[in-house]
Formats: sequence, C-alpha cells, structure tokens
Amino acid sequence: MELFGIFIGATLVANILLAQFLGICSFIGVSKKSSSALGMGAAVVFVITISSAVTWLIFHFVLVPYHLEFMRTIVFILVIASLVQFVEMFMKKYMEGLYKALGVYLPLITTNCAVLGAALLNIDRTLSFVQTIVSGFGISFGYALVIFVFSTIRERLELSNTREGFKGVPIALVTASIMAMAFFGFSGLGG
Repeated sequence: MELFGIFIGATLVANILLAQFLGICSFIGVSKKSSSALGMGAAVVFVITISSAVTWLIFHFVLVPYHLEFMRTIVFILVIASLVQFVEMFMKKYMEGLYKALGVYLPLITTNCAVLGAALLNIDRTLSFVQTIVSGFGISFGYALVIFVFSTIRERLELSNTREGFKGVPIALVTASIMAMAFFGFSGLGG
C-alpha cells in the first residue's frame, strides 16, 4: 500500500509538470501532436525510471561512502546524458519516424529539468531503492499522462474557433493552467 501511495503521489498529487513546474519546455514544445507527445512520454518514462535507480545506487554506494555528496548534480547529469544517448540511438535505429518527429526535443531530455529534478527529489526524500524506482516511475508516468492529455486538448484547440491573439502558445498556457487547477483536486490523495 505504501508503494501505491508513493506512485499516486508522484503521478497525480505532486505531478512534475503541473504541481512542480519542471519540464515545461518540452511540455509546450512537443505537445502539438499526440503521437509526438506519446513518444516523448515513453522516452521520459524510460529515462526517469532508469536514471532514478542508477542515481540512487551511485549516490548511496559511491558518493556517500566517499563523502562526495556535493558532486551529485554533476554525476546525475552524466548518468542522464548517457541514458538519453542510449534512447536516441535506439529510436534512430528502430523508430525513425518518432525520432524525426521528436526532433531537437529528444536530445533535450538530457537538460530537461524534470529528469534531473526527479533524481534529486528522490534522493532528497530519502527513499529506499524500491521506493525510488516506484517514485521515478510515478513521476515519469505523470509526465507522460499529462503531456498526452494536453496534446489531445491542443489538437482539438487547433480545430476550434480561437481568437487570433490566443492561438498557439497563449491558449496552450491557459489550458495548462486549467489542467494544473484540476490536478490540484488530487492533493488529498497519496503520499
């Protein structure tokens, strides 16, 4: 039950995009089409989940024993960059259409503050290894869920009769703020 609470808390209550406002660049940039948003969400799920596990291991078995905790941000960035390179090579070889659709945003996962933020938040919360993996998966699943839902709304907005001054990013930001208020309703759930 505790792990479920961690998952729900990371996915809905403390959503990385709508409650903590991390990863907004890719959120706005990739959410114009649901196919691109789904691909980005899947890539982020992989990178955050794996990086959460790897960074936890490195932090607790390398940095802490050698009193190098101050190096965590640099080390975490290197781990994330390596994982993103792996994802990028995999997509380029096996999912070329999605690789082209994501364009510049795929390498930007390396500098996506949501990915680094997830690793740092999990360490700061002093979770166990299993809890860290569940939290990382919950954070990334929440990212994927929100970016996909947001992309479907944006696709509908493109077909709607929107005032000229609100077309594009302005209406996207208004929509994101309404989604954030809706997710605030989950604040009584999870841990």
